[in-house]
Amino acid sequence: MSTSDRSIFRLTGSDTESFLQGLITNDMTHLTDGLLYAAILTPQGKYLADFFLKRDGDAVLLDANAAQAPALQQRLTMYKLRADVTIEPTPLHLHRGLGDIPEDAAIDSRSPNLGWRAYRDAPQEDDATDWTALYVANQVPNAGLELDHNSFILEMGFERLNGVDFKKGCYVGQEVTARMKHKTELRKGLALVSIEGNAEAGTPILKGDREVGTLHSVAGDQALAYLRFDRAGEDMTAGDAKISYPA
Repeated sequence: MSTSDRSIFRLTGSDTESFLQGLITNDMTHLTDGLLYAAILTPQGKYLADFFLKRDGDAVLLDANAAQAPALQQRLTMYKLRADVTIEPTPLHLHRGLGDIPEDAAIDSRSPNLGWRAYRDAPQEDDATDWTALYVANQVPNAGLELDHNSFILEMGFERLNGVDFKKGCYVGQEVTARMKHKTELRKGLALVSIEGNAEAGTPILKGDREVGTLHSVAGDQALAYLRFDRAGEDMTAGDAKISYPA
């Protein structure tokens, strides 16, 4: 999860904000001088990509996972039709850190525990933070790890991470997301678990002979897992490792 795994786009044009408002899970009116975290979904409400947005003068910067960037640019271009929006890659690099916030940076809007992000001309070379451990401890899913095209964002914690707004107008996938919000409780989702022993990400989690979830990012004796909450509990395993929930 290095900063080189990100691609930064610049969106310009008079329709940029209204265009994004009709597509993304968060409300563009919250985009002030900081960062806005959001996702774009399929019409069936499933995850396609997540990203950060930041004002850059009259433009908007979009900070996305590099592996998802080509498909995301293609999807945005498909939706823009005749809207006055131009989507261009930039040579900018993500910088991030903890502690004092530089003048050109903004707090990670998912949680203050996740530090700051900035976009600069040169790559970052001095980052010694264990971001995997930090993301696991704060239950932050990442694209290509916890998040895939079968994910529903509410199961993956997007409400807790300030990535969805339920008061804004319609966006692609909004109806399914709203229905999930009004359920009494989610039966499945991302969870922090304890792990004793070694197991790789992607290993099925078993309780007895019944599969109850999947292990994802591991950091020391903690990990993220996608669990069936109604089946999870004590005496779970992932390969040769013992899994405990709650952590």
